[in-house]
Amino acid sequence: MTQVKLTLDQEYLEFLRHHREFGFKSQSAMVRAALRLFWEELERRQLQDSAALYAELYEEDEELQELTEAALQGWPDDAN
Repeated sequence: MTQVKLTLDQEYLEFLRHHREFGFKSQSAMVRAALRLFWEELERRQLQDSAALYAELYEEDEELQELTEAALQGWPDDAN
């Protein structure tokens, strides 16, 4: 693993010192978990933003709505 040097406020350092109380073997493990959660949250937000954009585009595109409706005719009954 690569090491990095971080500068943190005292309150964050104090929080990291309690890593064992939160079930982490080390301060590094706690930071990695926090970064992973943050990354996942950013990805979730990007997916939500993307879905909202697609919904907006769909709402404005009558041809796409008609195409979608046509594709749904008889579905799922026709799938069998």
